[in-house]
Amino acid sequence: MTWAIAWRIARRDLSARFHGLRLLLVCLFLGTGALAAIGTLTSTIERQLSERGREFLGADVQVALWQRAPTPPELAALRALGTVSQGLRMQAMASSADAAAPVELKAVDDRWPLYGRATLLDGQTVGAPPAGAAWVAPGAADRLGVKPGDTLTIGSARLRVGGLLDQEPDRLGEGFQLGPTIIVRADVPAAAGLTAPGAMYRSKTNVAFTLPGDPQAVEAELKARFPAAGFEIRTRDRGAPGVDRFVGRMGEFLTLVGLAALVIAGIGIGGGVSSYLDARRQNIATLKVLGATSGDIARIYAMEIGAAALVGSIAGILAGVALTPVIARALAGLLPIGTGIVFAPAALLSALAYGLLVALVFAAPPLLRARRFPAMALMRERVSPLGRDRIAIAVVAAGLAAIAALALATARQPLMTAGFLGGAAAALVLLAALGWGIRLVAARLPRPRDPLWRAALANLHRPGAATGTLVTALGFGLSAFVLLAAVQTSIDGTIAQRVPERAPDYFVLDVPKDQVGTFTGLVDRVAPGSAVQTVPALRGAILAYGPKDAMTRVASLGENLPEDAWALRGERGLTYADEVPPGNRVTQGEWWSENHAGEPLVSIDEDLAQAIGVEVGDYLTIGILGTERSARIASLRRIDWQTMGFNYVLVFSPNTLRDAPHNVAATIELPDDNAKGALLRDLVRAFPSSSVIETGPVLVQARELLTQVGLATLAAASVAVLAGLAVLLGAIAAARAQRTYDTVILRVLGASRRQVLLLALAEYGALAALLALVSLALGLVAAWAVVTQLFEFDWLPAWSAVFGVLGAGLALVILFALAGALPLLRAKPAQALRAL
Repeated sequence: MTWAIAWRIARRDLSARFHGLRLLLVCLFLGTGALAAIGTLTSTIERQLSERGREFLGADVQVALWQRAPTPPELAALRALGTVSQGLRMQAMASSADAAAPVELKAVDDRWPLYGRATLLDGQTVGAPPAGAAWVAPGAADRLGVKPGDTLTIGSARLRVGGLLDQEPDRLGEGFQLGPTIIVRADVPAAAGLTAPGAMYRSKTNVAFTLPGDPQAVEAELKARFPAAGFEIRTRDRGAPGVDRFVGRMGEFLTLVGLAALVIAGIGIGGGVSSYLDARRQNIATLKVLGATSGDIARIYAMEIGAAALVGSIAGILAGVALTPVIARALAGLLPIGTGIVFAPAALLSALAYGLLVALVFAAPPLLRARRFPAMALMRERVSPLGRDRIAIAVVAAGLAAIAALALATARQPLMTAGFLGGAAAALVLLAALGWGIRLVAARLPRPRDPLWRAALANLHRPGAATGTLVTALGFGLSAFVLLAAVQTSIDGTIAQRVPERAPDYFVLDVPKDQVGTFTGLVDRVAPGSAVQTVPALRGAILAYGPKDAMTRVASLGENLPEDAWALRGERGLTYADEVPPGNRVTQGEWWSENHAGEPLVSIDEDLAQAIGVEVGDYLTIGILGTERSARIASLRRIDWQTMGFNYVLVFSPNTLRDAPHNVAATIELPDDNAKGALLRDLVRAFPSSSVIETGPVLVQARELLTQVGLATLAAASVAVLAGLAVLLGAIAAARAQRTYDTVILRVLGASRRQVLLLALAEYGALAALLALVSLALGLVAAWAVVTQLFEFDWLPAWSAVFGVLGAGLALVILFALAGALPLLRAKPAQALRAL
């Protein structure tokens, strides 16, 4: 038989509505649609980050320094690279005649922006504001009650609102925002008294290359030339590093979810193809009687299944591409996403390849099994099931190897993807072994006296029983329920733990250390009963750590920093204290005595100590305002980060840092909200150079961000759950032909409708009960890996919700079983028996 003749027979046999192959279509539609949407969305974000990296950063290379500007030699080195634009960023307080508000002050020079366009709401393209003016974000204007032409005060400077900001090209590169932006000229902060020694500000020097250059090479050269300068260097390929990391992690997770959906769907595909071929067993037998070879049978039905798989995969891809703009609009404020339909050929081809490979892997066994047996064996299959085909095992193994190779070749984190694939394979093996074990145990159990239970037990192990398929389908479906519940509730738990409802009402920065008494007195007078905590506040970078005679220089590590050693990246907050800070507990070593005057000492967070491999007695060297200071590690501390107070990974003995220029930071907890407005205005008048951060809006912003992550996880995991539901329905539907025969025999022997329903309930109920614990374990292990290893959140599932969702899944299984048994009751015995 030629391919053309085989296609003619296949085309005539295929229904226009793909009757019998709808489960395959649904499963592939869900899986490839999820992968297409995930791949397209991730690709468009990465393309935006790559193509607009200069604009997001505002430079080819950016050098940031805490509490100082670059020295002349440092500035000369930067100017040798190209055009330089200098400015600074800091928290400040802005006030008008009637209101005051915390803002993010951004000072820029006449060369800003080096890349991109800054625009106002009136459509005007602007650079640095004119002398005596400021560009004000709409949020700040609303808080202050000002409009263009009005005046506002920042520190001791009075400025005119020159216009309201619309587009700020380097906004994404600035990171998490603690207040709306106000842009001023570079000389304003110093003139306003905001950059006195000890003030918390950060200078940013942007460089636009004159000649093409490698940003990474420039970064390495600057760090080697100025190892103790405390440079925080960012390059155009990392214009928005927080966004890039988030997109990478989220994209990896969503891709794994899409693969999980396809793996689950593959089980449904196998069941659907088995059911489809079972319904056509007489056609296959007839073709064989008429002279068709096994190869002819394989070609005909491979074409039918391949056509259905191609249609389902392409439909899913089109749906995924169409869904991307909807997702883009929902995430427009969070991530840099272009508008409109976006085609990412590599992502779409990958989704199509996954879909077709999964269809091949799970459709091959029933197809190859059917082609190798003689016509009479096919006709007797319902009462004498076909055996296994060894060729099918080889085909499945090759297909699985191809899926694994494709997944690893396209993964950002190959080890994590390999772990997922290994876990999925282990789950399949475990469930297959469990299905085999259930059949074996059921065959050896004593026969119950009750005929209903005896028949239900026999259905689990008799020839042709679908126990293995049902165990795999039910196991993956219920595991998906548990995975979704555990991941979602852990994210909710992280929001509740890391972003508490109650925190200090205000954080105040840059309180002059010689005016702390005046500051606390003002708070007590305006808001009696308030709790005020003050700490010295400095900035510095860890330059070296380890045993005194063999210290490791951070600069020598480059990008190969130890895992979880985030405190080694750039400058961090530093403080000193005579006593252990509130919310801290010494776990190793001892705290220094009050008024310690001996060797400089430091206490560090125990997690950081573990990450960088130091212990009590080792040494730490920091860079502060361009100078180096060393201290011996006297103790390790466990920090309760939930206090939302001043939590420092490094706390020094006072004699180490007291002489360095610095100010004081404070937290204020008000007894009620009544004094908020008056306190804010009085603080601005009395301490114009200080800045106040309201924690309420910050907490809301953090909650919204984590909630968006949770919703994205929920939406993605829902695809796997939908695939699991489709598989459950398909597994039940796939066994319908066999059950029709069983039901007819039982009805002829006198079984009532109620007994037939109870038989289905007993069989599926027993399987569901046996699988509940297995699914719980599989789902929790997968959820733990996602939450702790991928998202790096705390493992805080709500167990009531997890068990509730598992119970709901078990109830769905029973409902599906009963729904699948209802059509069997309408089967006419005479018609069914004639079809055998």
